Amino acid sequence: MFDLDKWQEIFSTINKNRLRTFLTGFSVAWGIFMLILLLGSGKGLQNGAENQFAGNAINSVWISPGKTSLPYKGYKPDRNIRLENDDFKDIQLHQKGVENLSARKYLQGSGSTTYNGKTGNFDILGCLPGEQEAEQITIIEGRFINQLDVNEAKKVACIGIDMKIELFGNDASPIGEYVNISGIPFKVVGYFSDQGGDRDVRRAWIPLSTHQKVFGDPMRVDRIVMTTGDASIEEAEQIVSELRTRLSQRLNFDPTDERAVYIRNRAEFFQKFVQLFFGIRVFIWIIGCGTILAGIVGVSNIMMIVVKERTREIGIRKALGATSSSIIGMIMQEAIFITVVAGYIGLSLGVGLLEWAGDMLQGNKFFLNPEVDIKVAVGATVLLIISGSLAGFIPAIRASRIQPVVALRED
Repeated sequence: MFDLDKWQEIFSTINKNRLRTFLTGFSVAWGIFMLILLLGSGKGLQNGAENQFAGNAINSVWISPGKTSLPYKGYKPDRNIRLENDDFKDIQLHQKGVENLSARKYLQGSGSTTYNGKTGNFDILGCLPGEQEAEQITIIEGRFINQLDVNEAKKVACIGIDMKIELFGNDASPIGEYVNISGIPFKVVGYFSDQGGDRDVRRAWIPLSTHQKVFGDPMRVDRIVMTTGDASIEEAEQIVSELRTRLSQRLNFDPTDERAVYIRNRAEFFQKFVQLFFGIRVFIWIIGCGTILAGIVGVSNIMMIVVKERTREIGIRKALGATSSSIIGMIMQEAIFITVVAGYIGLSLGVGLLEWAGDMLQGNKFFLNPEVDIKVAVGATVLLIISGSLAGFIPAIRASRIQPVVALRED
């Protein structure tokens, strides 16, 4: 039940020792402020890192040719490895655990693309339909490259949103229009957005077969991409091992030579990233709680001084019939009040600063939406209440043990 007299006593004590209370509360507020600021900043960095992963499927494997670094079966090192259509087909036919599979080919130097007198340099990539899932491409209007386009080597293109705006403007639809890529007309069948970054939406995807025929080198592929569905980290690593063995046999390089063919397992990279930021969060909580603990020690010391100053008063209370539990409640209530008020000031300032930083840093892809979620806020509230209770517990116990006779002898 709300006890007005008890609260009046608490405010009277605080008012008599304003500077002491302010300095004590500041240490608690600073601890919570730093905890919230560090957690929010860590979240901003995590969001930025996740944004870098967002442009591609997490469970995906990427294969790129490299250059051998080890001799193998009479072959000298420093030999360029080349991926071709047959290598792709071999993986397509024999590799288990693959959901979406695509091969891509780049147009070296990018293609000069024109439409109605407007010109721009964009990346022109040949691909297969499985690229849409691997790249996490979102179609805004129209469609992506399909198997019929590939089978018939059609001159069609699915263009990025930035490419669409630059050539067609914001309002006009590009579907059904023809763009000239290096002097060759391609029909636009769709346009897309991609979370991977600005470069990913300044490109056009065309059928791999068309790319190979129109822009030369009809057998070469520059990269093979696949998704592995809901495979675990261990299963994805097994797929990578099988791929390296299969390719080493076909292309004649040492299976242990990781420079011959680069095989990147994004699931493994993402797992390492998750573990890294979990460690960062644990470290932040340790630092934040240590800072708060220093503030709580200050509050506890102040309450010890308060008990010392009010020894005579507490003795009179007990002589008049006050119970030990009421004395404990009075001291702990004051400690919790100071801790919670100071803590919420620090919490509010921390959240406010994060909101301001988030607005100021909009557009920064490596530091996105620094914030603290509701779980952190609830956790901070519980931490404040527990801290306030701990800060007042020892002084309260000491106050409850004061004997009236001894207290009345105090000067």
